[in-house]
Amino acid sequence: MKTFVAAVVICAATFAFAQTAASENADQSKAVDRVQAASQVINDIMSAPDKGIPMEVMGSAQCVAVVPSMLKGGFIFGGRYGRGVASCRTPKGWSAPAFFTIKGGSFGFQIGGQAVDLIMLVMNEKGMRNLLSSKFQVGADASAAAGPVGRHAEGSTDWKMRAEILTYSRARGIFAGVSLNGAVVKQDKSSTREFYGRMVPFRTSLTGEIESPDGARPLMVSLSKFATEAAK
Repeated sequence: MKTFVAAVVICAATFAFAQTAASENADQSKAVDRVQAASQVINDIMSAPDKGIPMEVMGSAQCVAVVPSMLKGGFIFGGRYGRGVASCRTPKGWSAPAFFTIKGGSFGFQIGGQAVDLIMLVMNEKGMRNLLSSKFQVGADASAAAGPVGRHAEGSTDWKMRAEILTYSRARGIFAGVSLNGAVVKQDKSSTREFYGRMVPFRTSLTGEIESPDGARPLMVSLSKFATEAAK
């Protein structure tokens, strides 16, 4: 009888361990999927003829933050929520990804909802400091403006002085600048733990203090590709 009970206990413990491991793998897969989705958003937007982010703007960005399928919508009162991933330039290349959430409200007459892809380009050191703080409010802590769209932006240098963050969105094939004033960006701790297997501070990943895991490769390749093209 004791042997039987012990066997049952061992089987139950083994099953619980397997379930936990499967859950952790599934969670990590979600974080990896977000990195891959962010890479695809960059590829699609930068490849859009005459409608993407100008190369000189991308080439000047200190950090790139992408939110695939940010949800927005409502009736009269609108809201925004998304989970994204960011990377910054370092002496060694683009940094390991940092995961974040973005939440914010808006007021205006709007009906229905839609999912949009969002890109935020951090353009200077002050904007980067806000990002490294792991929590800031767009418009209050960091100035933001809709970024210029097109193949080139040489005709106007306003984008170089207007804001610390330039914002872009894409919905239903339409790509344009977007206002995010009031939105709060902060570290997504659960996704960070899922991806790295432990808690990694924003500053640690975005300043290049840790190596990028294999799951980050698609995003690193996309950022490096367009940064190289912008430098030509």
